[in-house]
Amino acid sequence: MPDFVIVLIIIGIILLLPIGWFIATMNLLKRKEVKVEEAESGIDVALTKRFDALSKLVQTVKGYAKHEAETFEKVVKWRAGLPKELTLEQKQEFMGRMNEVQSGINVAVEAYPDLKAEKVFVNLQNSINNVEEHLQAARRLYNANVSALNQRIVTFPTSIVAGVIGMSRKKF
Repeated sequence: MPDFVIVLIIIGIILLLPIGWFIATMNLLKRKEVKVEEAESGIDVALTKRFDALSKLVQTVKGYAKHEAETFEKVVKWRAGLPKELTLEQKQEFMGRMNEVQSGINVAVEAYPDLKAEKVFVNLQNSINNVEEHLQAARRLYNANVSALNQRIVTFPTSIVAGVIGMSRKKF
């Protein structure tokens, strides 16, 4: 084999190695980004479950507290459901609104002790507790995935690839 062919093969390998590394690193970053999106979807599912459980709980409480129904209606005017395509800040605001509803329910429960003994109400409260745990787990998973992605994005030499493909750090 002539020396010229060997030199071309070596040059080809030298050129292909960085290109291969770049592609592999880019794919790794993209896979991690998909994990973050998947974890965010888990938060959306938990928020939707929480919304549904709180809506049912509000209906149950309204049955006992008919004269306070207007108050509940004001608190839950936003309850058209979890809007699609929310930013993380908007999701946090939505969670805050659900916390307000839950606080209002807690106040009503104190005013109506019979409600505490109602089986439907107790089951809904247990359901909300389960949903809260699921939501916390979804948040932890999301933050773990964001952490893994952000660590890759800021670490040299992966940061070069992240900059070239326009990938930036995600918010916790």
